Amino acid sequence: MNATAVSNGPLAARLLPQRVFYGWYVAIACGVLMFVGVGVGYYGLPIFLKPLKEEHGWSTTAVSWAPTIYFLVAGVTSFLIGPIIDRRGPILLMTVGMIVNGISGAAIGLVNELWQLYFVYFIFALAYGLSSGVAVNAIMTRWFVRKRALAMSISSTGVSLGGVVISPIASKLIDIGGLQLATPILGALVIVAGLPVILFVLAWDPKQMGLVPDGAPAPAKGTPLQLSAATQLRPWTRLEAMRTVSFWALFISFLLVLIAQTGYIIHQVSFLEERLGSRSEAAFTISVTALGSIIARLAVGIFADNMDRRLLSAALFVIQGTAVLLIIHTQNIAATWALTLLFGFTIGNVYMMQSLMVGEIFGMVSFGAVFGLISMAGQLGSSLGPIGVGFLHDQGDSYTIPFTVTAVLTYVAAAIVLLARPVPLLRAATDPEVEPRPGADALPAASV
Repeated sequence: MNATAVSNGPLAARLLPQRVFYGWYVAIACGVLMFVGVGVGYYGLPIFLKPLKEEHGWSTTAVSWAPTIYFLVAGVTSFLIGPIIDRRGPILLMTVGMIVNGISGAAIGLVNELWQLYFVYFIFALAYGLSSGVAVNAIMTRWFVRKRALAMSISSTGVSLGGVVISPIASKLIDIGGLQLATPILGALVIVAGLPVILFVLAWDPKQMGLVPDGAPAPAKGTPLQLSAATQLRPWTRLEAMRTVSFWALFISFLLVLIAQTGYIIHQVSFLEERLGSRSEAAFTISVTALGSIIARLAVGIFADNMDRRLLSAALFVIQGTAVLLIIHTQNIAATWALTLLFGFTIGNVYMMQSLMVGEIFGMVSFGAVFGLISMAGQLGSSLGPIGVGFLHDQGDSYTIPFTVTAVLTYVAAAIVLLARPVPLLRAATDPEVEPRPGADALPAASV
């Protein structure tokens, strides 16, 4: 980095080794934010589910409305803030969101009435929508193009690491002192770890520091898997994006797969507790799932920049649905653990592929606006999954039918995602209907 990059950058730019492209520090910083914010907000949900039922005598359906509200409100928030992030950047929104995330997460253990639980999860979801999802992925999309999959595999590993570390800690804290002890500690962790990263490490756009994506100018012409600047810098309105088949293929496929994925994860601990013999043992399956997600995401991140992401996404969907079907039709403990790990191989990559495919097809300039819509679909799916599985469980007092339904939805999603084809590079550069910004034949050179 040059002197301009250091002086215009955050405090960390003055302290960290300057021979490393600062985007990699941003990727790690985003991983820390996802570790605490999503680790508590997402992986905490299945851990909190049964204690809430036991402490208050609420039904599975009643408690399942809390994560349903969480994902639904988070999706609407993503929809609303996407264009704001494109115009103004996410740092202020993330700061407010991280503070509220910690406070609302701490309040989960203090509720006594269902309406209080739903209200707390409503605020919890607003905070998540402001501080995570769209904001983090928009930052990573601006900092990386050619190495985007690898960078996102690093940043999003924080999500799964949260599951590996935070889930067993949360379970242990609940065993010691109930939700009244666990949630305030977890809420404090979110604020103490998240705020310094936002304020002193993050930079919204490499241009702020006189840098360019990937640390070097992009070639003037891209390949189908190495997108050109014309594609990445092409602005989209939401209406333009919604007129494409690719948009609706992404919207519907990730809606369906996240209905299935989240429906299973939120009920995973409750489902496996009887088979494995204890809540702590069942809660550890969340850690195994998250560990599988870390391993697979890092592996996929290494080669996904040079693969057809449609085919990769479809394969991940099929593996996920098959893993769930096999889990519900085996009673073997060893097989259950192995299939839980296999399921984990897919979950983090599903979220990463959602971001990568939006960035590949719709570029970086309007990423927030378009991804906000796609993310809303995913969050809508995540909101419907827990309540749908909970309702079907209460009807038959079994998870076999609801989890079979989720597997079928995943297979359908695998077929639909294949329709999400990138805009041909030749059209993106020459078609008069496609108007790349002036100078979009190559990303600007960095003064390094």
